[in-house]
Amino acid sequence: MHVKTMIAKDLAIKVSDISKMYRLGMKEKQHDNFLSSAIEFIRSPLTNYRYYRSLYKFDDVVMAGDQIQERDDVLWALKGVSFEVKKGEIVGIIGKNGAGKSTLLKVLCKITHPTRGTASIRGRISSLLEVGTGFHPELTGRENVYLNGTILGMTKREVDQKFDEIVDFSGVERFIDTPVKRYSSGMRVRLGFAVAAHLEPELLIVDEVLAVGDAAFQRKCIDKMQDVGEGGRTVLFVSHNMPAVTRLCQRGLLIENGQVKDDGPAGDVVGRYLTSELGTSAAREWNDSQRAPTGKAVRLIAVRVRNAKGEVSENIDIKQTFSIEMEYETLDAGYILQSHIHLVNDQGIKVFVTIDNDNAWRGKKRPAGVFVSRVYVPGNLLAEGMYIINSAMMTLEPNESQFIERAVVSFNVSDNLDGDTARVDYSAKIPGVVRPYLNWETIVG
Repeated sequence: MHVKTMIAKDLAIKVSDISKMYRLGMKEKQHDNFLSSAIEFIRSPLTNYRYYRSLYKFDDVVMAGDQIQERDDVLWALKGVSFEVKKGEIVGIIGKNGAGKSTLLKVLCKITHPTRGTASIRGRISSLLEVGTGFHPELTGRENVYLNGTILGMTKREVDQKFDEIVDFSGVERFIDTPVKRYSSGMRVRLGFAVAAHLEPELLIVDEVLAVGDAAFQRKCIDKMQDVGEGGRTVLFVSHNMPAVTRLCQRGLLIENGQVKDDGPAGDVVGRYLTSELGTSAAREWNDSQRAPTGKAVRLIAVRVRNAKGEVSENIDIKQTFSIEMEYETLDAGYILQSHIHLVNDQGIKVFVTIDNDNAWRGKKRPAGVFVSRVYVPGNLLAEGMYIINSAMMTLEPNESQFIERAVVSFNVSDNLDGDTARVDYSAKIPGVVRPYLNWETIVG
């Protein structure tokens, strides 16, 4: 699909004030007697016509300037979305279900038209928005490859040149001459992605392809999208797989309620999104002493996560050392304190517990005042993903718990495939609670 545009040569996409509205179904009016029902039946052709027209015409909805009218009978799937994507960028689009991500991609692919605004695209688009997009169930896999390639603007000769590579990538060689209606959902998405990715588009748009398919296929998809990006082509990637977004994409767009809520480096956007979903952030402070976690001897003031630069951050680079700090106030002198940090992953597994071992205060009684205890976590230790911190404090002699505050702060560990990590050259998800970078040695026998 070629789209002639007036956008700058270094841009692949320019979206300007895109809004998309849908008419919602309304509860039908109930009649109390036969006469009113009969009158309504006579009027129904005109009523039905008006209702059908209202599904596509929105003359009765105010859309002047920045004013967007909120009504019970309409849904704004997108509201004033604007952004630009440069050539060669790999952009991850994230957000909750129903946020408007897929609607945005359908507008870009000209599957649906925006209610207002413009989307300009430079180059040929190849897209995979749903499982088996563009496939005819009665045709064989072979026939659908040629059909899909033609829809994407390729000639038969171009499809011929790529055919063997497409089939090999999809892993459906044995069934290539079988009607697609007999394929599993995983087989259809594998073949669909293979066609979309191998026909050399300037812009590849993929919507949640990693939700279907086994681990080996997901790894191949990530590798292929990375190859497309490194070849100077542009990729838009919608996914709920946050580690895949941070590994694959340099930039992230967060869509909420049909609007762009965040735009920046993928790891930072993912970190802020995940922590907001938990209702926490990388720092929490108690300015009101009456509400702070407090024991007989000590009161918690704040807990913070700091990156390698010492900045409070929701996103931590997997390769770099970061710190977790507790700020607290001793209420009376003469207590021996022991700070605890409990780290829990997004599956509820306790990764580790670390206890303050600073020799400067170990076993010593504290004066009254404010202290900051900080623990440093080395790079290349934790696995990718979301982590939650529980903060606790004890006194020794006597041993008493002062407070245990759960889910105080949270942060995201991301791997952008840049530099030496335990991933080495492996691009798919690596299982495990931790992921240390260990030294290997190979000796020729």
